[in-house]
Amino acid sequence: MKNQIVLLAALMIPWFSSAQTQVNGIVTDKSGNPISGANVYLEGTYDGASTVADGSFYFETSESGTNTLVISVLGYEPHYEMGEIGYFKNLNIVLVEAINQLTGVTLSAGTFEAGDNSKVSVLKPLDIVTTAGVAGDFVAALQTLPGTTTVNEDGRLFVRGGAAGETQVFIDGLRVFQPFNATANNVPTRGRFSPFLFKGITFSTGGYSAEYGQALSSVLLLNTTDVPDQEKTDISAMSVGGGLGHTEIWGDASLSFNTQYINLSPYETLIPSTQGMRWNSPFESIAGEAIFRLRGDKSIFKLYTGFNYANFDIEQEDINFEDFVRFRLRNNNLYYNSTYKHFFDNDWTLNVGGSISWDTNDIGLLENTIATTETASHVKLKVKKTFNRRFTVNVGTEVFNVDYEETFTAPDGFTFDNNFDDLLWAGFMEGDIFFSNDFALKLGGRVEHTSVLEEFTFSPRLSLAYKSGKDSQFSLAYGDFYQNPLTEVLKFDQRLGLEKTTHYILNYQYLKNGKTFRVEGYYKDYDHLIKFDTELPQFDSQYTNEGFGYAAGLDVFWRDNKSVRDLDYWISYSYLDTERDFQNFSTAATPNFAPRHSFSLVTKYWVEKLKSQIGFTYNYASGRPYENPNTPGFLNERTKAFHNLSINWAYLIDQQKILYFSVNNVLGINNISGYQYANTPNADGIFDRRTITPPADSFFFVGFFWTISDDKKSNQLDNL
Repeated sequence: MKNQIVLLAALMIPWFSSAQTQVNGIVTDKSGNPISGANVYLEGTYDGASTVADGSFYFETSESGTNTLVISVLGYEPHYEMGEIGYFKNLNIVLVEAINQLTGVTLSAGTFEAGDNSKVSVLKPLDIVTTAGVAGDFVAALQTLPGTTTVNEDGRLFVRGGAAGETQVFIDGLRVFQPFNATANNVPTRGRFSPFLFKGITFSTGGYSAEYGQALSSVLLLNTTDVPDQEKTDISAMSVGGGLGHTEIWGDASLSFNTQYINLSPYETLIPSTQGMRWNSPFESIAGEAIFRLRGDKSIFKLYTGFNYANFDIEQEDINFEDFVRFRLRNNNLYYNSTYKHFFDNDWTLNVGGSISWDTNDIGLLENTIATTETASHVKLKVKKTFNRRFTVNVGTEVFNVDYEETFTAPDGFTFDNNFDDLLWAGFMEGDIFFSNDFALKLGGRVEHTSVLEEFTFSPRLSLAYKSGKDSQFSLAYGDFYQNPLTEVLKFDQRLGLEKTTHYILNYQYLKNGKTFRVEGYYKDYDHLIKFDTELPQFDSQYTNEGFGYAAGLDVFWRDNKSVRDLDYWISYSYLDTERDFQNFSTAATPNFAPRHSFSLVTKYWVEKLKSQIGFTYNYASGRPYENPNTPGFLNERTKAFHNLSINWAYLIDQQKILYFSVNNVLGINNISGYQYANTPNADGIFDRRTITPPADSFFFVGFFWTISDDKKSNQLDNL
């Protein structure tokens, strides 16, 4: 019996020895602060413990050999230690903060987002259509944001001292080559696209991603809706036309379309234009958009198409002609856009797509005719790899092709042809690196080659973001941006080089409880701008890339939709200091599209008792430069300040029927865009002039909107 006890004790010695193996240490963050409540355990076992207040942990285990020690706690990346069990003593473990997509830092310098799912959004899709004075035009809505300039005789986007041609528009990442409706001189245009089919908008006022190019100042990214929520039909009857929209769903497939007919003849009969123009045939257009979607388990396919036909005949006053100058235009535009996105199991994402557009213009100017045709396409391939929450790489390649042809025909039969064909290849790579929830970096570059100019360019891009508090952050952006000369120059001379800007941006943003505050300073350096020696580009002009310039400024934005019940408002202010020597400028000067100060106030108030949303928008811009040949100097005089107060009222007849009223420039302020001077002086040696003003001081709109849907709740308030 004694021998058996000795033998049993001998057999138990190894068990007691292994049971006495201790695992201990301390867990801290990168600043040395102890982390309590962290789980520490041997992988595949029940042996472990939690850290206490001072970050220390201790437990015993019977395991032996090589093991994996796991340390995990909410808010930090899991940490692993591998080795012999006997080495897990007196450990000093430093945990790295986990990246939280909801509360972490965002790269936002130079970027405004409009989307319900974006945490850095300053506008919602609803805002694009409910802002007074906008009338459903997304460009007009963006003109209430800082960094933009209202050029009321043009209607396109002018961003931070940049001309309208310096902004490019993309749908689902693919270029839109003619994003605005055709129009006449000094008659503002509108964007071709309805907000009805788009889920969100990203508007970059500078420092944008390496994925996008050929824009000196800005890009506007429109994203179509992935999956509609229900089937519905939208019907509209307006003082300027009518529209019909419908969405049909078949399982994972859906089709949405939106059509609209516009005719200004009835409006012109009631309220004719009186400001230096008369219509022989008022503006008339028919337009439509459609998007087909097919969603798979890990993929989505979209096919988008838009068409637009516009026709008008107008006569305009001109200081250099005794009679009015007649201008006729017929425009046809067709655009296709197809994208496919696939999500792979190993965190790879593939995006492939292509777009093609045809745009034709038949123009009559006096007795001359001009016929233009532009065929353009864009093919793009992009892959994205997420290695972990801290590092993502985006790499891609794309090809643009533009074929432009123009024929000028004089009354005597003389013809003159202008054309060019450009094949532009680009490649880009960009990485997002999140060092912590408080600090992130986006680093990348873009290379391009254009066949028509036979030139290679490389554009570095850099963005930094630092989170200074729970609800605030600072951002910094830098980048080089290149752009081909515009069509009106390139059709005459293909021996030029690309124009260039360099952006420097510093941004501060605060977001909390329905309040948004942004302030952003920037500096843009322009180089290699196009110059010519005639009033306008023409076939015998002498062209160079000797232009240059700068733009510097400060943008401020404040929005609050929580402080006062049912009231939503935002305020924008921009200060702009810019000069450039380009086009036919005789010296560096502030361009006539760049006011020094701009201000916008937008308010929307829901009145429950009246079942109405009432809003107003006030826009202000200081005087813009103009050239007066009767005084010395160049572009040294300024127009009077621009003021515009617009109001709207949406009344819900019932849940799905809306009566809508709006008035643009309700006070009838006579805003002056500039002046046209005679080419030669009069008998007294004075150059006569005429004032350039909008076609009408005010614009009135009335519409009835009816939605038919399954839930009997949806309405078109989102589209007004």
